[in-house]
Amino acid sequence: MKSLRILWRYMSNNRLLYLGAILSVALAALASISGPLVIRITIDSVIGDAPVAAPPLIRSFVEGIGQRFWVPGIVLIVITTFRGLFMFLRGRLSAQASESIAKNIRDRIYDHIQRLPYKYHKEADTGDLMQRCTSDIDTIRRFLGVQLVEVGNGLSLLLLIATIMFRADRRMALISMAMVPILFTFAVVFFRKVKEAFRETDETEAQLTSVLQENLTGIRVVRAFHNQDYEIKRFTAKNEVHRDKVYRLIWLLACYWSSSDLLAFSQIGLTLVAGAYFTSRGELSIGTLVLFTSYTGMLVWPVRHLGRILTDMGKALVAAERLEEVFAQPQEVLFENHEQPPIRGHVVFENVSFGYEPGQPVLKNVSFTVLPGQTVGILGHTGSGKSSLVQLLARLYDYDQGSIKVDGVELKNIDKRWIRRNVAVVPQEPFLFAKTIRENVTLARGEVPDEELYAVCKEAAIHDVVLSFEQGYETLVGERGVSLSGGQKQRVAIARALITQSPILIFDDSLSAVDTETELAIRNALKKRAQKATTFLISHRVSSLSSADLILVLEDGEIVERGTHTELMEQNGTYRRIWDIQNRLEAELAAQEEGE
Repeated sequence: MKSLRILWRYMSNNRLLYLGAILSVALAALASISGPLVIRITIDSVIGDAPVAAPPLIRSFVEGIGQRFWVPGIVLIVITTFRGLFMFLRGRLSAQASESIAKNIRDRIYDHIQRLPYKYHKEADTGDLMQRCTSDIDTIRRFLGVQLVEVGNGLSLLLLIATIMFRADRRMALISMAMVPILFTFAVVFFRKVKEAFRETDETEAQLTSVLQENLTGIRVVRAFHNQDYEIKRFTAKNEVHRDKVYRLIWLLACYWSSSDLLAFSQIGLTLVAGAYFTSRGELSIGTLVLFTSYTGMLVWPVRHLGRILTDMGKALVAAERLEEVFAQPQEVLFENHEQPPIRGHVVFENVSFGYEPGQPVLKNVSFTVLPGQTVGILGHTGSGKSSLVQLLARLYDYDQGSIKVDGVELKNIDKRWIRRNVAVVPQEPFLFAKTIRENVTLARGEVPDEELYAVCKEAAIHDVVLSFEQGYETLVGERGVSLSGGQKQRVAIARALITQSPILIFDDSLSAVDTETELAIRNALKKRAQKATTFLISHRVSSLSSADLILVLEDGEIVERGTHTELMEQNGTYRRIWDIQNRLEAELAAQEEGE
């Protein structure tokens, strides 16, 4: 089975620990079955006068103790002590192995997720991914830590007890094991039924986690639109589906445990009745009867427990398959051994076409040239391809047709790690980590001198705001920067990009949340850096683009207008129309404010 091979692969480097655990279980099983043998000999040969059916050494020992009944008690205590010692070793070794395996899986999947392409993360369900990285791994850990070794315990008991039973009395052995094949078959059939139920339960729990994670992340939006009732209904609907799946799983488990209990007690009862009958006829000693009743309980319950083992194995196999679905996703190839040329910011697009899906182009035959240190403004309605264009430059996606050259080198021939070190992106929705402002700004460089930190924060118009906080740059911003306003988060993200000193800067509508005065201050600061970096500025505000060296107007993935602000104003096209509309709106707002 493929899933079993997956678990076997996960156990690499820890198989010796499991071997030690299984050996400990076998020795503990040997100690367990020794107890009834001691009781049988005590009843039949120490209390009674039956000859000792044992090797010569044991027979001599029994004959030597005479009527000292406390000796068998001491022997039972010693046997129990050894059993406890071996069970301790079993638990310690299996726990050490399972925890090590779980850690290795966590490290591996986290590393794998970090190396998956941007497209995967854009489309992935975060809640489901978190479920796989936490709950599924923990399911595997529990199975490998507890139930896997129990398989060794059950097999050891079955082999040892069956051997002793058949040597003691063949008829009673067959009677005492009559229900074992039925219990085993029942457990296997149950496993096949319950595995799919576990998969459905796991998937509905992942959907529940996704709704919860999404709601907690967007709690501001929920509160702002007073959408709590809708979100509660959405969560309740998912929760009801999950409850129904869990109910079905519980029903299957209840059917198994009740039926297996009936079979197990029936086996014990059958052994007791048959043993009492043979004993009453003198065909079986009382000690042998006690031996068979004890061994039947020791044999039946592990076989019954096989259902729990198979149940947990079903969970673990489903979890392993879900993890493998993530591992099967191809990683982004970063170590390409491509060129790492000096980057100055000379960018040339020649007939570039690109689409996220085949036959659905987002960019069509885009061509333009940007010299080092120039600023390019990009304007267009939503879905026109603005963000896609700059994402190609950072090699988050690779273009389908045409050519992009950076300083004379084809972009596809430049090492991805190298180009991303030289291209700093400020996204439209900046993400801040739950760290201090200093740590967020210096994320890409680590420790930097305070003077440099303050300088870039002044350029991003955030320095004075940070100083107004009680803890200054050591202020924790909370999860996703929740303690900061939208404009403050954008300015921190701008400072984070500026401190990289990258020769190519991309601002993807990253000034939209700041006021006009702050935007002007940031734009003036960027002008002073104009000779240090080539800047791509995406914005819906025409005023933000007016000072750019080149302005591109996109419609449906094509450049419909290009030029400077002056040149585009003379063309009376889309740019001029948007400029007039925005200026008229600003004038009307100003007039309304004066009237108030």
